[in-house]
Amino acid sequence: MNVLSIAIIVFILLESLNVLTLYFNPGSRMGNGVGVFNAWEKSKSDPEMHQFVRYLLFWVAGTKLIFIALLVVILISAGESTKLLTVIAMIASISSFFWRLYPIIKSQDAEGNITPSGYSKTLAMMIAGFIGLFALALALSLMM
Repeated sequence: MNVLSIAIIVFILLESLNVLTLYFNPGSRMGNGVGVFNAWEKSKSDPEMHQFVRYLLFWVAGTKLIFIALLVVILISAGESTKLLTVIAMIASISSFFWRLYPIIKSQDAEGNITPSGYSKTLAMMIAGFIGLFALALALSLMM
């Protein structure tokens, strides 16, 4: 097993835990559950809004599940060049977090709408860690 496959497996395992959290314990403040957003609890007071929030949450979980399944197929059947391109694609796609999502959660955090306070920085470090993992795997793979 090469370094690219190991990086993909680590990502699959961590994202699988996130999907389980989103499906079965969405209000959790661990594992990227949406309980960190104070609006999660507030949405429960408006049934229509809460249904909408739940719909979006499960849509995200389902989308993550699709990517996990595709990564499993790539691990099982793809050659090294496809795995290399997969890692490059993962770096690019995960990096989009800093373009759209991070400014929103950082603002929410600054306004006191996130519990625990400072979670946006923790999440940013975790996302940067994923990017770093894939970048390291890519660099090591190219050096071998």
